[in-house]
Amino acid sequence: MTDLETAAHTGLIPAPLSHDLGDAGARPRTVRLGAHTALAAAPGTEATARWLRATLGAAFALPLPPGSAEAPDTLALALDPALPAEGYRLEADARWGVRLTGGGPAGVFWGAQTLRQLLGPAAFRRAPLAPERAPGLPEQTVEDAPRFGWRGLMLDVARHFLPKEGVLRYLDLMAAHKLNVLHFHLTDDQGWRIEILRYPELTATGAWRERSKLGHRDSPLWDPRPHGGYYTQDDIREIVAYAAERQITVVPEIDVPGHSQAAIAAYPELGNADVVDTAALKVWDTWGVNPNVLAPTDTTLRFYENVLEEVLGLFPSRFVHLGGDECPKDQWRASPTAQARIAELSLDGEDGLQSWFIHHFDRWLTERGRRLVGWDEILEGGLAEGATVSSWRGYAGGIAAAKAGHDVVMCPEQQVYLDHRQDASPDEPVPIGYVRTLEDVYRFEPVPPDLTDDQAARVIGTQANAWAEGMDSQQRRDYQVFPRLVALAEVAWSRLPAPKLRDYQDFTRRMTHHYARLDALGVGYRPPGGPHPWQKRPGILGRPFEGAPPNV
Repeated sequence: MTDLETAAHTGLIPAPLSHDLGDAGARPRTVRLGAHTALAAAPGTEATARWLRATLGAAFALPLPPGSAEAPDTLALALDPALPAEGYRLEADARWGVRLTGGGPAGVFWGAQTLRQLLGPAAFRRAPLAPERAPGLPEQTVEDAPRFGWRGLMLDVARHFLPKEGVLRYLDLMAAHKLNVLHFHLTDDQGWRIEILRYPELTATGAWRERSKLGHRDSPLWDPRPHGGYYTQDDIREIVAYAAERQITVVPEIDVPGHSQAAIAAYPELGNADVVDTAALKVWDTWGVNPNVLAPTDTTLRFYENVLEEVLGLFPSRFVHLGGDECPKDQWRASPTAQARIAELSLDGEDGLQSWFIHHFDRWLTERGRRLVGWDEILEGGLAEGATVSSWRGYAGGIAAAKAGHDVVMCPEQQVYLDHRQDASPDEPVPIGYVRTLEDVYRFEPVPPDLTDDQAARVIGTQANAWAEGMDSQQRRDYQVFPRLVALAEVAWSRLPAPKLRDYQDFTRRMTHHYARLDALGVGYRPPGGPHPWQKRPGILGRPFEGAPPNV
C-alpha cells in the first residue's frame, strides 16, 4: 500500500468524534489482514461477524476463521457496556491486529463500517481485485457515537415500485453510511405494495395502475405501460430480517385517511360512496393531492385494524407510520355520513374528524405496545397523546410538537426532500421543487435554535425523504438520492457545529475519497460537475419552484 493510498483511507464519513493516527512525526506501521487473520466474535457480536465474513471476505478473499481475541493477527469483536449502545472504539495495532468494541451489537456493527472505509474502495467490491495483496490500514484509534438515535431514509415504493432486490441494496447503502431507520412508504393513491392475506384485492387490484404520468403532474406526457408490483409477506419478512442484521429498523407506513385511492379502488366501501361513485375508481395514474379519502365509518376502522394486525405481525418496529398528510376535507364536508359522525361525536368540524381518526389508531397501537408516527398534519384538530411527528412542512410542525411534549423526526421538505432538484441547470432530470445542493443538505440543522434543552431533546432524529413520482428506475433513484444522502448521514450521526460554522471544504475533501467507495458499490450518483449525458431526461417536465422556499 502506497503512502497516497494510506492517506486516502482516512477520509471517514460520517466524521467520527475522535480519530487518533498516533505520532504525526512517525511513519505509522501497517496492520494487514491476510489469509491467516482470525475473527474472534464475543457473545452479542455474531451478526457483525457474519457481515464481515460476507463483505470483507468476498472483497479480499479472506477466510477469517474463528480465533482467540488474545492471539496476534486477529480481528476481535467485543462489547463494553461503558460505551454508548451505538458507540464504538476501533483500535488497529500491528502487534495484535484490530479490535472493535461496541457499547452494544449496533456499536460493533457501526465500527465495522468504519473499518471497511479504512480498508479503501476495494473493500466495497464483491470480489477481490488483487487476491494476492493483503488489505491493510495504518495503526490508529477511532472512537465514535451518534448524535441522534433516528437516522433515516424514507423510501417511497408506492409511486414507483422498487423490487425486493432494490430494497435490500438500499439497506446495504444505508448501513454503509450508519443510517438505522428505513421508513418504508408502502401504500398511496398510486399503489398498494404489501400483501394482506385477509384482503387479497389490495394487491390483486390495488398494486397495479394502467399507466403513469411522466414527469410532474402538469406534464402532458404519459408512460402507457401498466405499472405495479408488491411484496409478499415472506418478502417483507426477508427485508425486515436483512435490515435487522444491519442494525436497521424498518418502520412501515400505511397511509390513512388520505392518499388511499388504491385501497378504495380495491374495496369501494372504504370511500365516501354517498358523494362519489367509489366503484368506478381505479388506482390513480398521476401525482398530487387526491380528493378521494377514506370514509370515517366503523367499516373503515375495522378494515384498517385488520390490516394493521397483519402489519404488526411482520414488522417488530416500535413505531408504525400512519401518514395522516394531505387529506382534503371536501368529500367529508359533502358527505351526510361524515357530517353525522361529526355531530355524533361533537367534533370540531372536519379537522376534528381527521384528529378523531388518528386518535383511534393511536390508542389502538398503544394498546399493542406500539407507537404511532405521522406527518405533521396530524397536529390539526389536536395531536394524539402518544403520537410522534414527522415534520415535513418546514420546521413549524416539529417545533409545535416538541413544545407540546411530543417526539419529532425532522425532515422538512425545503431541506431534505431528495426528489427535489440539485441544481438550477436545465440539464437536471425532472427538475422538481427547490434547488437543494449537496452543501445545502450538509448545512441542514435538525434542531431549531429556539427550542429549550428539554424541547430539543424531543427531536429524536432526522431523515431524508425520497418520493418516487419522478424516480422510475434504479438509475433515477440513485441520481436523486446520492450524494446528498451522504451529507444527511453525517448531519444525523456527527456532532457538527452550527450550520454556518460547518467545514464544508473538509467534507468535500473527504467526499473525493468517498466517491470511489460509491463507484465500487455501483451507485449512479450525481457527479459534482453535473449529470452525465445518460443521466439527463430531456423533455420530461418538472415544476421548478421560484424564489426562496417558505417556512424555513
